[in-house]
Amino acid sequence: MPFVRIDLAAGKPADYRKTIGDVVYDAMLATINVPKNDHFQILTEHPADRLSIDPTYLGIERSPDCILIRVTLNEGRTTEMKKAFFKAIADGLHERLGVRLEDAFVSLVEVKKENWSFGNGIAQYAS
Repeated sequence: MPFVRIDLAAGKPADYRKTIGDVVYDAMLATINVPKNDHFQILTEHPADRLSIDPTYLGIERSPDCILIRVTLNEGRTTEMKKAFFKAIADGLHERLGVRLEDAFVSLVEVKKENWSFGNGIAQYAS
């Protein structure tokens, strides 16, 4: 169900980018009940002049290495699950890559189940 887009500053090695994706996927499995193998991600690097990230919004000191993660998923997760998901991503990125907790920016976009087609022109989750 989730479709993940990850945007970050250019210049990181391939294994760094892969680990970001792995951290997000692991967090989805552990906290928001995503089925195994439900793994659809796009990782995009951008030159510094193509990222505009406020360095101090809400009093959070972000660096140029801030990682933007947007997850589109079915609606219905509790606030507690979402909080656990955000924490799992920030903690995982910090533990596995040394990313500062402040540099994990996550946005959830919730949609109804009938808004997906996983192929064959079929809305697999539509009633």
